[in-house]
Amino acid sequence: MTIKSIILPVLAFSALAPAAHAADIEFWHGNTGETEAAILAHCEAFNASQDAHTITCIGQGGYEAGMQKAIAAYRSNEHPALIQFFDAGTLDLMLSDAVLPVSDLLPDVDWSDYNTGARGYYETSTGAMFSQPYNGSTLVFYANMDMLGEVGVTEVPQTWERVIEVARLLQADGHACPFVTDGHPWRVLEQFSARHGTAIATNNNGYGGLDAEYNFNTGPVADHLANLAAWREEGLVRLNADTAAGNYVAAFNAGECAMMEASSGSFGGIRAALGDAAALGMAPMYEGVERRNTFIGGASIWVMKGHEDADYEAATAFLNFVRETEQQIEMTRMTGNLPVTMTALNELVASGRATEPEFATAEMGVASLNQPGNENSRGIRLGFYVQFRDVFIEETQRAFNGEQPMQTALDNAVARGNELLRRFEQTYQGVALP
Repeated sequence: MTIKSIILPVLAFSALAPAAHAADIEFWHGNTGETEAAILAHCEAFNASQDAHTITCIGQGGYEAGMQKAIAAYRSNEHPALIQFFDAGTLDLMLSDAVLPVSDLLPDVDWSDYNTGARGYYETSTGAMFSQPYNGSTLVFYANMDMLGEVGVTEVPQTWERVIEVARLLQADGHACPFVTDGHPWRVLEQFSARHGTAIATNNNGYGGLDAEYNFNTGPVADHLANLAAWREEGLVRLNADTAAGNYVAAFNAGECAMMEASSGSFGGIRAALGDAAALGMAPMYEGVERRNTFIGGASIWVMKGHEDADYEAATAFLNFVRETEQQIEMTRMTGNLPVTMTALNELVASGRATEPEFATAEMGVASLNQPGNENSRGIRLGFYVQFRDVFIEETQRAFNGEQPMQTALDNAVARGNELLRRFEQTYQGVALP
């Protein structure tokens, strides 16, 4: 069954049917914590707002687990109408033949209203949107200003040089954890390369074709990972295992660590833990490098093939509902995730609420996503990328643990990553990128 054969009946039904046909559909999501609470609130509000459709929102315990379950369910024809997938699964889903491009289902939506970072990651080469950005986030920098104030620092560091200068001041003052990270590739590889305007793979990070190859083992990314390893040896940088909390965000929230890079979606929990002591800024740059846009994080909503017309009406209604300005703003208030359309951000600013502490991530996060971009900061369009992230973590953690030089770790990660890319290319041989 082709996408066209599914889409046309759906659109025809939407245009000609005199009234909505009631349907019960499922939406599978991968979040826990504050974001899950916000998703469930959206689902309850949608069901209460109308009586034509009912949506049941089911958590899968994580993005990776949700992706695997949804594909398995599709093969057995037990899949949901809507699924939430994270950024790393984008190309796998685009080529899976299990999803419908959302802009085909919703042709009248002004997709250009979505911020630059969101559009670039989830749109096709022709500008069509494959999925609808939902719980959008990006990387920001957090500082505990009570701790920084103890060493005379009154502003959030904006460069890596200043981060390490402040870290040395904190260390000299007796602080055991000046800066903390988990070394996840979303932070130290993807977001770093995007805002510094450098690629992690050829073909503009895969947008130019399936024959892309990883190349981050030389250049700015390799230099930064080598710096992180050296700074850890110096005691300026801590990893999860180095903290009493055992997790970098928990260590920051507990006041164990003074600075960290993390998702804007972590802000709700951080503010609850630290109150006004928590300050944030854009993720730091190396001096002398022009800032580019960061990538969208979080996840988007995808429409799965193989459902009835009434199910697609219900899916359309829910997608329209969560795109409403007030629903986006409520997601931001509850979680720190960002408004994904400029209309929602502009209304938040116009209302005066953007200056309230609970919305501190909104303008800054969207501004980070909307920085001038280049061919390397559009997104990542690489196959088996979820598996590659595991490879990257395995190799670099061995380097952080002193089991191999960081350069060896990066060389190994590139070699193993390219093996994954060649497998993916062989799987989809002859298939054109959307």
